[in-house]
Amino acid sequence: MREASDEGVPESSSGIQRRLYTGGERPFDPEDLVMASGRDVTPGRLSWARQEIEEKGAAALERYLP
Repeated sequence: MREASDEGVPESSSGIQRRLYTGGERPFDPEDLVMASGRDVTPGRLSWARQEIEEKGAAALERYLP
């Protein structure tokens, strides 16, 4: 059964609900940036995301948002 707080949260093809934070709800983290870029989360990509956030700030994530 879905909880009321989960309404409007898209489900992945496996049926697992995933939440992607864009920075409006809370500060985003490297994992959010990797997921927004459409890639799988790996240690190397998290390192890349940390560097992007450090260099570009919020613009690093905004690049991937519609």
